[in-house]
Amino acid sequence: MSTSVARVPTASASRYLQQLAKHWSHKMTVTFSEEEGRIAFPNGSVLEMRADSATLDVVLTVPEGEDVSRMREVVASHLDRFAFREAPLTFDWQEG
Repeated sequence: MSTSVARVPTASASRYLQQLAKHWSHKMTVTFSEEEGRIAFPNGSVLEMRADSATLDVVLTVPEGEDVSRMREVVASHLDRFAFREAPLTFDWQEG
């Protein structure tokens, strides 16, 4: 497993978390509230999110053999779509 962590500065973290969770809820296993969300992808990857008033913290866990860079891009590009007024968001991905 590979874990990637990013702290994304935005005052709209809760809104973006909920929009992303609702967007993917018809294809994936999703649980979320205003402050936290978890999305399980069909390839075994898991995205966990936590929102506060200034940041959206994301933790992406990708199984061995899957493309970590591609999964990071999928998450970032989808969040950028919801954040079109302030996109692109800053994702400073770090190995977790």
